[in-house]
Amino acid sequence: MDKPELSKEFYAHLTGDIIPFWADLKDEENGGFYGLVDYDHKLDKKADKGCILNSRILWFFSTSKLLLEELKAKTDSDRTAEYERLASLCADRAKHAYEFLLKSFLDTANGGVYWAVTYDGRPSDTLKHTYCHAFAIYALAAYFDASGEKKAFDLAMELADLIESRCTDDVGYLEAFNRDFTPAANDELSENGVMADKTMNTLLHVFEAYTELLRVIKKHFPAVVKPDTAGTDNGNGAGRKGGFSRENADMAEKIANRMRFILDIFAEKIYNPKLRRQEVFFDRDYNPIIDLHSYGHDIETSWLMDRGLEVLADIDYTNEIEPLTLSLAERIYERAYVQHSLLNECEKGVDDKRRIWWVQAETVIGFMHASQKIQRKKAKVNMTMKASGASAVERQQTAVEAERRSANFFMGMVDVWEFIRDKQIDRRNTGNEAGSGIFETNGHIPAEWYSELTGDFEPITTKNLVDPWKCPYHNGRMCIEMIRRLNAADNFE
Repeated sequence: MDKPELSKEFYAHLTGDIIPFWADLKDEENGGFYGLVDYDHKLDKKADKGCILNSRILWFFSTSKLLLEELKAKTDSDRTAEYERLASLCADRAKHAYEFLLKSFLDTANGGVYWAVTYDGRPSDTLKHTYCHAFAIYALAAYFDASGEKKAFDLAMELADLIESRCTDDVGYLEAFNRDFTPAANDELSENGVMADKTMNTLLHVFEAYTELLRVIKKHFPAVVKPDTAGTDNGNGAGRKGGFSRENADMAEKIANRMRFILDIFAEKIYNPKLRRQEVFFDRDYNPIIDLHSYGHDIETSWLMDRGLEVLADIDYTNEIEPLTLSLAERIYERAYVQHSLLNECEKGVDDKRRIWWVQAETVIGFMHASQKIQRKKAKVNMTMKASGASAVERQQTAVEAERRSANFFMGMVDVWEFIRDKQIDRRNTGNEAGSGIFETNGHIPAEWYSELTGDFEPITTKNLVDPWKCPYHNGRMCIEMIRRLNAADNFE
């Protein structure tokens, strides 16, 4: 399958399935989005609404709007009206999710956000979790970028300050708290029979949240202000007639320094160089407490960490961390890429062969990223070898090997996408409440993904299509990333 055809498939899935499916879950009466759709497409309008789900929906619609605006700017074809229509829809749903977050999830007395609220917006689980706050930051930063709503950015910064002041110790990031930020058991992110004080998962997503926050700071509050930005003041000095903004520089450096702190923890505590994997669950000092290889988290980390390095733009950290993240991707390709898809995890030497929806989505991005990364580094490696006196034959052999590795990752990405398309996407088209209605056209009903498949690729019927963890974040992001990476705007005409 060539790149233009791939582009079209990811775009069609994003705009024909994922966007309309989730847009149709808007709760017009009580705010936010419905929190539960079971395997049989039965919608529970009175299920609790989780902050992680709401935040991921907010991020998804905000980022989809930005993508559609990018596509519109790059075309003068008859698709312009389609891009405008879809961008408007995403803007509406993002605003709806944002307003519900402000109204129902914020704890105005103690600070932070609740884990979950009732269907009509009253606190139902007042747990305060660092992971949950990270996704609120991630979503608010994206919403600010998509809407220009400065209050969203200010709230994202407030939550980042809260994490740093209430959820850290000298070693790293604490995780679970009661409503008043007294310590609580880490039940929500501990599993596999252990109770962890700290987790790789929370650390990764705090890093992800700070990456998005730093990205929008650099975009909207540049430290070096160009003369042609006069008249575009965002209330933070960015509209002055040229010059240097100390306030903007300090704001960016504060977030950048915490990203460096997390990268140090990753390199020194999380990454296991002997096994070429991340450890997952830890005690308070980041000592591993279980023999577990999470294949999905490793392939997700392999590209998310690199995205953070790109935004951070610190050459020393890039040179230190990028070899580790490539090692993660290569080990996953060797160890867990089986039968056109990725296994879930390996505990104490035993593979869990279920195919989990988010693991497959992250594999598509991770394999594509590794392919591009190897290509990008090929020229630099050649120059380094030449400077060190390597022969032309040696340099050619290295280049050929890089091409082979890059091609393997690219073909693996295509293979996993075809598996998703054929096995993981729910194409039953039942026509029940969720995923149908106003978006059904010509017999097409927007589809979500099965949450889990057995090792024989059969859907597990006890798993929901929508719940506090099942969201448009991983599969929606997969489509967005792949459209951008495949230069899809030039391939739809």
